[in-house]
Amino acid sequence: MKVLFASAEVVPFVKTGGLADVASSLPKALKKLGVDIRVILPKYSDIPKEYKNKMEFIKSFNVRVGQKEEYCGILYLEYEGVSYYFIDNEYYFKRDGLYGFYDDGERFAYFNRAILETISLIEFKPDIIHCNDWHTGMVSPLLKAHYKYREEYSNIKTVFTIHNLKYQGIYPPEILDSLLNLGMEYYHVEALEFYGGVSFMKGGINYSDIITTVSKSYSKEIQTPDYGERLDGLLRKRKDDLYGIVNGIDYDIYNPDDDSHILNTYNVECIDEKYNNKLELQNLLGLPVDKEVPMIGMVSRLAHMKGIDLLLQILDELMQLDIQIVVLGTGETYYESVLREYSKKYPDKLSANILFDNSLAHKIYAAADVFLMPSLFEPCGLGQLIALRYGTLPIVRETGGLNDTVTSYNEFTGEGNGFSFTKYNAYDMLYTIKRALKFYHDKNIWCKLVEAAMNGDYSWKNSAKEYIKLYEKII
Repeated sequence: MKVLFASAEVVPFVKTGGLADVASSLPKALKKLGVDIRVILPKYSDIPKEYKNKMEFIKSFNVRVGQKEEYCGILYLEYEGVSYYFIDNEYYFKRDGLYGFYDDGERFAYFNRAILETISLIEFKPDIIHCNDWHTGMVSPLLKAHYKYREEYSNIKTVFTIHNLKYQGIYPPEILDSLLNLGMEYYHVEALEFYGGVSFMKGGINYSDIITTVSKSYSKEIQTPDYGERLDGLLRKRKDDLYGIVNGIDYDIYNPDDDSHILNTYNVECIDEKYNNKLELQNLLGLPVDKEVPMIGMVSRLAHMKGIDLLLQILDELMQLDIQIVVLGTGETYYESVLREYSKKYPDKLSANILFDNSLAHKIYAAADVFLMPSLFEPCGLGQLIALRYGTLPIVRETGGLNDTVTSYNEFTGEGNGFSFTKYNAYDMLYTIKRALKFYHDKNIWCKLVEAAMNGDYSWKNSAKEYIKLYEKII
């Protein structure tokens, strides 16, 4: 089985969010299970030189974008046993950053076409192209419109994974002709038309053989008006081809027993070593050094969808409790500034770190007792999986992948690996935090919960097997 995995970002080359982690760790897991999988992505200027210097040039050719012919170079790199192809065009990709440019529609129309053109020029003929999010949403329509008549493409199937339905890649209808070389017959509600525009996301959903999302709960949620982002009707129509497969994490990167970012490594057999990481982090961040005070960690994009509003609504009340909160992340200016002000107001209780720092993130996962993810919606979420792996009990809102991976502690049965609340309500969250803190002070219960969290399997092993079953279903 041969799979070409197409993504706009991949760790360790470039990352803006969880898509990059998935696009790195899922292919690795599939490779270990015997799938001949290769990954294709743009060659951005943000890719570190250490990787660029190792890339091997394969060949160059032209890609048609509307009436233009644009240069395309293919470069190759093998990394951690996986083969990567990089699409090189300096006009489109030699910029600081990955997205948010005035011509993103053109940039990714080019990338989608370049993915398909590359197949005929490399010694790798995939059975399946696995596309991810709107940036690769036009691969399936373009394949059917322009390539299926060619022998080397005639049997290729497509899988499209929705990582976050909110971001859809919507552009004016003129792009059909001017960028995608598609006729106006594609501009109708059963094809690519979306409320007066053209949606890359809709293209992926409508034309791919199978659609997946990153958790079972999210696959059901997006079929409702509340979560469907105006695509719920189409998703209900395609429900028989829609599957939810929860993400995993890369155990080579997230392993408390062998993590170079933390001072004291530990495992489920020596959990006491975990608490020395708390002392180190308190000292590093200038918080009072106290092993017994419960520490709540947050590693998050500071955005409305991540539930930051709930935190700010009750932050003064939280600060009256005997706790410490450590926040790491960047995002919307308002949230950044308010958190900075609160950290000045409560310097002994709140450390607001408004930056991206991978090493500090690992330290927070290892040091905190509780990990807070009160998301408005969360397709899957990786933070709670990493926290569980590190024995840091999640407090989450029951939505999407958070609902699938965190089981709220039941004091009557002893089951659970964290805590959760249902409504998007700050005081429900506050009640749940106080409930968790009550059990934190009962060390027998808390230790059992930590052991349950650390003994769970959050790797890609089982999910990768589910993807293989889907691949086999269509080839």
